[in-house]
Amino acid sequence: MIEKNESVKRLLQVGIALSSVENLDTLLDLILKEAQELMGCDGASIFLLENDKLVFKAMRSGTYFKMWGEDKTRATFKTFEMPLTKNSIAGYVAITASALNIPDVSQIPAGEQYRYDPTFDEKYGYRTVSLLVMPIKNKKNQVLGVLEMINAIENDKVTKFNGEDMEIAESFSSQAGVAIQNTSLTEQLREANFDTIFRLSVAAEYRDKETSNHIKRVSYYARLIADKLRYCSEDCSLIFWAAPMHDIGKLGIPDAILQKPGPLDPEERKIMEKHSVIGAKVLKDSKVPVILKSKVVALAHHEKYDGTGYPMKLKGNAIPVEGRLVAIADVFDALTSKRVYKAQMPEEQALKIMRESRGTHFDPEMLDCFLGSMADVREIRDKFEDKPEDFDKLKDVGSEDLNELLK
Repeated sequence: MIEKNESVKRLLQVGIALSSVENLDTLLDLILKEAQELMGCDGASIFLLENDKLVFKAMRSGTYFKMWGEDKTRATFKTFEMPLTKNSIAGYVAITASALNIPDVSQIPAGEQYRYDPTFDEKYGYRTVSLLVMPIKNKKNQVLGVLEMINAIENDKVTKFNGEDMEIAESFSSQAGVAIQNTSLTEQLREANFDTIFRLSVAAEYRDKETSNHIKRVSYYARLIADKLRYCSEDCSLIFWAAPMHDIGKLGIPDAILQKPGPLDPEERKIMEKHSVIGAKVLKDSKVPVILKSKVVALAHHEKYDGTGYPMKLKGNAIPVEGRLVAIADVFDALTSKRVYKAQMPEEQALKIMRESRGTHFDPEMLDCFLGSMADVREIRDKFEDKPEDFDKLKDVGSEDLNELLK
């Protein structure tokens, strides 16, 4: 553990670090990492309070990280829920909003309401001895969750947490609570903005007799390719949330053309192709990163790698990355999905068409990443599969639908 005078300085540094994180999962992991260092303990875990339940969110463990590595440890200890009662240590701390410093979990006095559950220790060959468990509170002193620090270490041996540890942990958990609240509010605002983007995108697809699941599949496919290409997490997220806007320009295309059951004549085709430019014009002049990315997607997703696409007939790497990604996702989904005017194409036939378009329609490297990830692609397609009722929503609205909307 860090000495007390150094701990004060460290706490100030930690507070600054925590306040700069905008992603909740990243923040929780940073909180646990800092808790381990500040408290000199082997492990730490976080539970958050959600709908009168405690939800296990994250953990770090020096022992398990050395034994299995971080990836296997995180995969093993996945999120789970537990009832909010005083019977568990975390539940007791969450309900009473008071800290617990337990020197030895096997020696908890019989009169205490809480008990230690050794299930995980027994299953994975670990021995929890000392626990320091702190309530995580927001600015209004309301409990957001619980921070557990596991097995204080001194001279390479497990020992108990002392009074000085309690003081440091109290200050640290307070900082953690403020950071979690701020990050959660930021994510809620971001989700609200993205929800608006999604709903606007659904409006364009609704006019084209597409389902909202089409938008979701295209977004997930595009992000999958970006992830396989090892783009940074921020770029992957921006592509994911920009992809739904790829056909927003169809709002400006007349119904007679957009919903024509047969093939379009040359003049109608010219009008239809204007939807990419219309979409870009609708989205231009924004300073919001995701809207800027959406503008590029709308404009470039019909460009082809060999330069025969539209509206600018760009070729190869001159086509923006976003356009090349969404082109693959959009075409695959169009081929393999049922529409009100066509049946679903068998996967193998669709993949044959995609392979034949490698280097002509599609970026070869991106297509290879996509085709090499078909297990993930199928999982996405199954998760957001169109149901018969999804197509019912595309029919004329009747009074029964209005009644449903009032609920």
